[in-house]
Amino acid sequence: MHLQFTSEELAFQNEVRTWIAQNMPKEVAEESRRSRSSHVSRERLLQWQKILADKGWLTPNWPREHGGPGWNSTQKFIFEMEMARADSPYLSSFSLKMVAPVLMKYGSDWQKQRFLPAIARAEELWCQGYSEPGSGSDLASLRTRAVRDGDDYVVNGQKIWTTNAHWADWIFCLVRTSTEGKPQEGISFLLIDMKSPGIKIDPIYLADGTRTPMRHEVNQVFFDNVRVPVKNRVGEENKGWTYAKYLLEFERGGQAHGPRLRKSLRHLDDLAELWVKDGKPLSVDPAWREKMAALRIEIDAVEMNELAFYSSMKSGDSPGLQASIVKMRGTEVGQKLTELAVEAVGSYAQPFTELRNYDSNVVPVGPGYSDDAAPRYFNQRKTTIYGGSSEVQRNVLAKAMIGL
Repeated sequence: MHLQFTSEELAFQNEVRTWIAQNMPKEVAEESRRSRSSHVSRERLLQWQKILADKGWLTPNWPREHGGPGWNSTQKFIFEMEMARADSPYLSSFSLKMVAPVLMKYGSDWQKQRFLPAIARAEELWCQGYSEPGSGSDLASLRTRAVRDGDDYVVNGQKIWTTNAHWADWIFCLVRTSTEGKPQEGISFLLIDMKSPGIKIDPIYLADGTRTPMRHEVNQVFFDNVRVPVKNRVGEENKGWTYAKYLLEFERGGQAHGPRLRKSLRHLDDLAELWVKDGKPLSVDPAWREKMAALRIEIDAVEMNELAFYSSMKSGDSPGLQASIVKMRGTEVGQKLTELAVEAVGSYAQPFTELRNYDSNVVPVGPGYSDDAAPRYFNQRKTTIYGGSSEVQRNVLAKAMIGL
């Protein structure tokens, strides 16, 4: 297995790096830097996504027949790496990396024609309706019901932890259409217009302290007799669990954790240069340097696993359990980065300030980005839970690798 880029891949990397530097608006990059999770406002997200769409690079994982650039797996990884290096915010993964592949494989011709072009043009944003109160890791126990009524389903229930539901135009939603047989056998996959009568969205404010209207991340979504056309059901009725599992493969794998960890490490290096202790920057303190060295080794390991994942895909081999390893370790190392940032700024981690835009006149507390250290720490606690918790991933690995 070769983990080094070829000369052609290095040329591609230079092309991507140059184009991003010339075309990403500075306000998008700065808002991403100050973000507690690399997510930005709807305005900035759409601004950047439309620029990428015009270039044909908004859908790097899509095949050519659906409007993608036709890149191989290594090119996709290089693109993600350069996006993180330039402080690009996360793009709308619910639209681009989750619902789109499901529609490509299982959607009707009408669904493909209606939704895929709008996603590729950055005209519509999606959110995910999976988790419910009491149905997270045990997703098959979900209780949101969809009852057939002529050419519609009538949906009643609740979803929770729904990221960016307050922005979204559409939600892909798991609903229960049957109570017979195993729980997994009675689930269907619906595409629901978020403007439908009967939908109510309540914000959930996280421990990161964000309280600004429309700048929060997650929500509760309530469905009260919401009518959804039957033509908006993906695939067969009661077969939604199959489509949901297929989608999770894209949520867990290929997220390019390594590049994002490198970005966070770079910001931590900058913070250590600004923070002065006993007349010297924290970056020269031996104890600090030892901790940073250990963290760099862990990031190297994550990136090597990730490169192995992409290399196996490029060669046609199955990546197997590599995606679970990368997801588990990538999120855990990401949390360690935020822990070290809080340690670096010390008492300046105590004040909670609202998220500052790049053009904000709010006076920061402490040097550099120290006022974001604690909010980032609290925000990142969720990463080892969503998309399959670390505990679940370890169980999967233990069962598959050593038969426990």
